[in-house]
Amino acid sequence: EVSIVLLLSLAALVAIFIRRIRIPYTVALVLVGLFLSFFPNPLQFDVSSDLILAILVPPLLFEATLQIKWEKLRNDLVPILLLAVLGTFVSTIIVGEIITWVLDVPLLAALAFGALISATDPVAVIAFFRNLGVSKRLQLLVEGESLFNDGVAIVLFNMAVGFAVSGVDPAAEGISLLTSGLVTFLQVSLGGLGVGLVLGFFASYVILKNVDDQLIETTTTLALALGAYVLAETFHVSGILSVVAAGLMVGNIGMQNTSPTTRLTLESFWEFAAFLANSLVFLLIGLEIEISQFWPNIIPIIVAVLAVLFSRAIVVYGIASTYSYFAKLQQKIPLSYRHVMYWGGLRGAISLALALTLTGEVFGEMFANELRVMTFGVVLFTLLV
Repeated sequence: EVSIVLLLSLAALVAIFIRRIRIPYTVALVLVGLFLSFFPNPLQFDVSSDLILAILVPPLLFEATLQIKWEKLRNDLVPILLLAVLGTFVSTIIVGEIITWVLDVPLLAALAFGALISATDPVAVIAFFRNLGVSKRLQLLVEGESLFNDGVAIVLFNMAVGFAVSGVDPAAEGISLLTSGLVTFLQVSLGGLGVGLVLGFFASYVILKNVDDQLIETTTTLALALGAYVLAETFHVSGILSVVAAGLMVGNIGMQNTSPTTRLTLESFWEFAAFLANSLVFLLIGLEIEISQFWPNIIPIIVAVLAVLFSRAIVVYGIASTYSYFAKLQQKIPLSYRHVMYWGGLRGAISLALALTLTGEVFGEMFANELRVMTFGVVLFTLLV
């Protein structure tokens, strides 16, 4: 309890301090967390993947999807899904192949790392966009890709770990592995979207439409954001994609079925919830990263950073350029947008949470520790550089 109070107090102090300097709030939080990490377990706070994925990430995703209108999303759904689905596949394979070739990491372990590090988390970028009044379409492309590729990356990561646990040999069972992997991916992804759509539909039409009470409707959306993740994971489908689908339903249907006063209350609550979750996530990232491990693993970290930058370039410039070549004039993605999308591919909460699940039981303690440190290095590089 004391640790949570201290974290919240720190977040408030950082927010007050950065109002006077030009530095992103999330970056400042990471730096404060890194500073605190030099002291021996300063807050006695246990950072787990469940804390990040099940409690802190759903409010962030839900609040983001509340702001996305289906009409706008539909216009750019093709490039967003290409970047989020095909792009994550390509990035996972490129990073995995580089890691296994250069660092001699087992292929499935390298692919697990490729998947977890392919989840973009451009929270600081979106905050800048809103402050600077950047094009709404550019903001949608960056945020839309992130919302969907988080779920895709988690599915691919879990598949790689699952294959490793079952003792599958990728070299001997390449075709069957690819086929079963594709079937599993579709089941988990579509299942997660289905759970979220059903829950979001129920909340929008049954509760938000028929109950005009600010407190009840706010509580309903909070239960929906957390419950969509938990229920989907219970059915072994994507909890992240479930939250995204539920948020889109409420943002486009549920918010229209409420009174203006209730809508303002919901928007204010979710803005605060996202700020709170965001603050805790980035403070915990700083606290969890162990700088002392960087120097002994500096070569793997450099290789990982270069692999991520290279794969991101292939994904953004390759896929976006190909799409723009065939798209209508008004649907093309300008080259200037692609530059921002490339350098805006930050890594954060999802990558950290998945890295924390890596244990020596699956890939061996040496490789698991190396992959965790590489993840911390890439996250820190993308946030600070």
